[in-house]
Amino acid sequence: MSDPQHVLAARVQAALGAAFGEPDADPVIRPSQFADFQANVALPLAKKLGRKPRDIATEIVAHLDVSDVCEKVEISGPGFINLTLGAGWIAGQAQAMYGDERLAVEKTGAPQTTIVEYSSPNIAKEMHVGHLRTTIVGDAIARVLEFAGHQVIRDNHVGDWGTPYGMLIELLLDVGEGSAEAKLLETDPNAFYQAARERFGSEPEFAQRSRERVVKLQAHDPDTIRHWERLVELSKIYLHKVYGRLGVTLTDDDIRGESFYDDMLGDIAEELKAKGLGVISDGALCVFPPGFTGRDGDPLPVIIRKSDGGYNYSTSDLATIRYRVDKINVDRMIYVVGSQQALHFQMVFAVARMAGWLPDEVSAEHAQIGSVLGPDGKIFRTRSGKSVKLTELLDEAVERAGVAFDEVPHDEPFDEETRRQVVEAVGMGAVKYADLSTARGSEYVFDFDRMISFRGNTGPYLQYATARIRSIFRKGGVAPEEATGPIALGHEAERALALHLLGFGAAVHQTGETAEPHRLCAYLFELASAYTTFYENCPVLKAPDEATKASRLALCALTLRTLVKGLELLGVATPERM
Repeated sequence: MSDPQHVLAARVQAALGAAFGEPDADPVIRPSQFADFQANVALPLAKKLGRKPRDIATEIVAHLDVSDVCEKVEISGPGFINLTLGAGWIAGQAQAMYGDERLAVEKTGAPQTTIVEYSSPNIAKEMHVGHLRTTIVGDAIARVLEFAGHQVIRDNHVGDWGTPYGMLIELLLDVGEGSAEAKLLETDPNAFYQAARERFGSEPEFAQRSRERVVKLQAHDPDTIRHWERLVELSKIYLHKVYGRLGVTLTDDDIRGESFYDDMLGDIAEELKAKGLGVISDGALCVFPPGFTGRDGDPLPVIIRKSDGGYNYSTSDLATIRYRVDKINVDRMIYVVGSQQALHFQMVFAVARMAGWLPDEVSAEHAQIGSVLGPDGKIFRTRSGKSVKLTELLDEAVERAGVAFDEVPHDEPFDEETRRQVVEAVGMGAVKYADLSTARGSEYVFDFDRMISFRGNTGPYLQYATARIRSIFRKGGVAPEEATGPIALGHEAERALALHLLGFGAAVHQTGETAEPHRLCAYLFELASAYTTFYENCPVLKAPDEATKASRLALCALTLRTLVKGLELLGVATPERM
């Protein structure tokens, strides 16, 4: 089964080749309010050939073979070609989609080794709401690309190296690894970190020990490394809890922090010097990529090594690029990082290309993530001005989801444990979908009332849509997988639903190509809306005859599978009952 837009594009291209010797011209197939699709190629081609657009359109239609696909082809306006698909063709494609375990989503013919870098919190620090978007969006991108047939490598580029770890190790040694204070690393990392900072600022002896510990850490002193590894392990327990609750697919094997690249930084600096790219400026080793200037017009530097001999995070990013290209042979790198880092990545990518570490055939993309705002339109923070802890935010989401859930009428009561599981899924789904359905580069206001609503473009609405379809099968005493059709389309709402179902593969591939999960969200919301119209106009269990009932049950089953798979690719769970 192929997406109808692709099928029509191929047919129109064949007609362009036969009529004008232009088989590679873009047929410009677009959805239309006057038909299912419209081919708009006649206008740009007419300009190229010096002919009237309507004459071009007439020639295309004369050579167009779509009798097995379309029930109507018309020319309108100055040369638009309106294409209305046949109901029989749509039904046949939907039936094929039903019978395919991948819902007829073909794997890409050009698979790439793709690294998706996302989440990337700092070890021994609490994740805050700012990490929410990078974690959720990155995980959805990885899931979609994997399903599309690419080899995906998840990379959690955690901050686990540098000056703060001297004081953190010293505090861990002072309180003891099995102490209640050390337990904070698993439950409240910020409290542990703040305790270390407070002692560093108020106790000169502790501060001196911390500085000495940093030197030992950077020198890879075995005893210090052992304590550092314990610090990291305790922090991972906290990460496991957050990732597990969010249903994020990151594992310990995906963690490759800044420490991994530490031994490579010296070589990066020396090679940039040897290539004549690195120059000393104000005591620091810098590279000045062309085209980047400050407000005063002076060139902007990428600092490789600071004047005190320490390396910058730009150096670590360059080492990361070089490693991925040389050792992993990556084709595409997607950095799911806040939009505030846009200039940084532009300059680092430029330096990597100047140095020959990032060849033209390797794609490096900054998938920019916009800020999360509070109701006041400012960066989302607590009343005291601190960053909102992610765990507290998730707890509140579940609490509010429980209130909203109890207000929704249920066919039968829920026992306490089932209710807890459903409410947890609804709370997490609400938070994740609200984030994913927003264009990733855009800011959005974090609004619990909106995201937990069971109406509109929300996670709970889509979760409820799947539960509502499942309830039909329970009432009918038939399993969804047993509803095999055959599919026949008599009512306009049946046709509209089936046609929208056929666009699932295109939505998946487009989401992967652009690394924009909101595109898949939009498709799923439109699918749920089309199903609602179908449900309101086309009785299923009380259909006028058995053939119609069988067809509508198959459409329900196909819609259910598509919604569940689409939400799964977004990392959103779909409870059996709600």
